[in-house]
Amino acid sequence: MEALIMAAQLILGLSILVGIHEFGHMIAAKLFGMKVEKFSIGFPPKIFGVKYGETEYSIGAIPLGGFVKISGMIDESLDTESLSKEPEHWEFRSKPAWQRLIVMLGGVIMNVFLGIFIFIILVFNYGEPYISKEEVNKYGLYPTELGAEIGFREGDKVLKINGQDYQKFSDITGPDAILADNGYYEVLRDGEIIRIDIPSDLLDKISDSKNKDQLPFVKPLRPFRVAEVSTGKGADYAGLKKGDIIVEANGIKIDYFHHLSKVLRENKDKEVSLKYTRDGVVHSTKGYVDEEGLLGFLREDLLEYDRIEYSFMQSIPRGTEKAFKIIIDQIRAFKKILSGQVSASKSLSGPIGIAKIFGSTWDWLNFWTMTGFLSMVLAFVNLLPIPALDGGHVIFLLFEIVSGRKPGDKFLEVAQKVGMVILLGLMAFAIGNDIYKGIKDFFS
Repeated sequence: MEALIMAAQLILGLSILVGIHEFGHMIAAKLFGMKVEKFSIGFPPKIFGVKYGETEYSIGAIPLGGFVKISGMIDESLDTESLSKEPEHWEFRSKPAWQRLIVMLGGVIMNVFLGIFIFIILVFNYGEPYISKEEVNKYGLYPTELGAEIGFREGDKVLKINGQDYQKFSDITGPDAILADNGYYEVLRDGEIIRIDIPSDLLDKISDSKNKDQLPFVKPLRPFRVAEVSTGKGADYAGLKKGDIIVEANGIKIDYFHHLSKVLRENKDKEVSLKYTRDGVVHSTKGYVDEEGLLGFLREDLLEYDRIEYSFMQSIPRGTEKAFKIIIDQIRAFKKILSGQVSASKSLSGPIGIAKIFGSTWDWLNFWTMTGFLSMVLAFVNLLPIPALDGGHVIFLLFEIVSGRKPGDKFLEVAQKVGMVILLGLMAFAIGNDIYKGIKDFFS
């Protein structure tokens, strides 16, 4: 069931992204009087199609992309039969270079608009909840295995990032920190300020992490109390009630939730002894831990969350900023990959990896956040100067506009074939990498 939910979110997300991208190409082409023969979401074989006007609209069986077939354009279909004839006025090749350039940029522009729109709506509807620096430093942080490997210890309080002050917890694990060159944290530990250097391969380590519980690599220490008890579960039979504070489990002192979580994970399908306080009085009981390592209660974190609320007009610049920040972070990550600081095999994901990011539960906030993120990533990737991508076409058209000379059809055909080989190679690498990671995780 979890796999089906991941697959459904991936297919829906990609269908939206591909549909809006190809719509951008199509509407620009039609605006300049070009004939659009086909518009497809998904690759052949065709599942469904209907012809409206001059264009056939269809859905393909392979939901990993889509295409628009514009008459007189050398594209991934490599249909060059009509190029031996004199160009018709409604063909792509007969139009001025600036019009063809706008058509090629139409998909990228629509993806950028979609990403900005999604983030504007998310910011307006949900605002920005966060844990302030002051609040997280009341108790400090605890590291996962990866965080401990970097050098963090339980109770550490981050004072500065790269020598600069920060406002919220997410800044500690955000792209500005982990993508910085020679980055470091200033940490208060046992009354002493120490420096923790950020490894240049931290992004690799994050990408290589097998367990989502290991991310982020440091987390706030969270004092907690029982918020709600599930009927018929171990916490219910133990007599726990709303407001109780668990202070001991199997003889281990419990100050924060991850202390209890560790004890429960180590005692799956077993009974544990518990001590808890209620109205200032300590009580003892026993509770059964299920096979998933849960007692069966919801917790209330005693950390205080702040939230920045935005009016719709305020959401426009903030949502736009968040959208373009994704492209900036992609450029910075891409530079690290090209420089060899980050491994491409660990950082790049195919459809399986993307489906895992969507997650195994259907959360609309997460779904639209991921869709907005991927829309901006798709815009960035499509502008890479690789033949067969929009960026490759853009480079050739800019050359034509500047030089006044149009590349020959034969050259464009060969370039398209080379580009297709590169893209198919990259796709095979990404999918193979997903499969390799899955096999590696399974046997490790």
